[in-house]
Amino acid sequence: MNSTGDGDNAAPCLALDIGASKIDGAVVSLDGTLLQRERLNVNELGSDLLTPIVAMLQRLQKGKEVSYLGVGCAGPMTRGGEEVSPLNIPQWRNFPLLAELEKNTGLKTYVDGDARALALAEGVYGAAKNDASYISMVVSTGIGGGIVINGRLLDGETGNSGHVGHINVVPDGSLCSCGARGCLEAEASGWAIEAMTGKSAKDASSETRNRTAELVGRGIGSLCSVLDVSNCYVAGSVALGFGEEFFSVATKAARSVARLQYSDGLNIERSGLGDEGPLLGAALVGKRGNQ
Repeated sequence: MNSTGDGDNAAPCLALDIGASKIDGAVVSLDGTLLQRERLNVNELGSDLLTPIVAMLQRLQKGKEVSYLGVGCAGPMTRGGEEVSPLNIPQWRNFPLLAELEKNTGLKTYVDGDARALALAEGVYGAAKNDASYISMVVSTGIGGGIVINGRLLDGETGNSGHVGHINVVPDGSLCSCGARGCLEAEASGWAIEAMTGKSAKDASSETRNRTAELVGRGIGSLCSVLDVSNCYVAGSVALGFGEEFFSVATKAARSVARLQYSDGLNIERSGLGDEGPLLGAALVGKRGNQ
């Protein structure tokens, strides 16, 4: 996952990252430089998300030659983002995102899960540059991830592989937005912490922070045993906001459940990406589809 080859396309691309709380757009050069960037606040947009997204993309595109549009969007979705139904974006259910973006921008468009897009960026620009296999994870408002094995991002039957937030960590636990109980997202995400404690994650107590790290670690440990992976890189406001103790507690918890010999030395570390990571990932979604 460390190639930045540009193939036959010399022009920069448009990148779009669609999350539950914010939507970012950018023009991204082939070397991963963000040439221009804009942001929308989802809470300020109302029920119609498409119109302001298209307007933002048109502003970014104006006067520039761009090759394609790469999109990272919260999921789940049908393969290639033909229809998206993000759990934390109730405005969109079976929304034809791919067709709408292509129609309104005139650009060939490629769509994948936002956390899966971040996994691509982690391998090219982040902490996983030297790893053939790794898990990339986001612990923020929600919890998502992407899984890379032997240099390839796992897709799964419908292209939704990597929804690590829906591994069960508390049997019969809190109700998740997916409809199940006890999912990692329902117990350790930003929205789950606020629902359980009445406080935002940034104001969480030491007990809540340790519980969150413990649950994340146990989930990762189980995945690493199944997948034969030793490194997990974590981004997101909750994990990063909780600081180094989060990673220490999570790694200890992961090692407590990943006891097979090949799991020895399992590590949970900070993502090597900054706040540009999701947009770089979206650009790589476009590159991956355009190859």
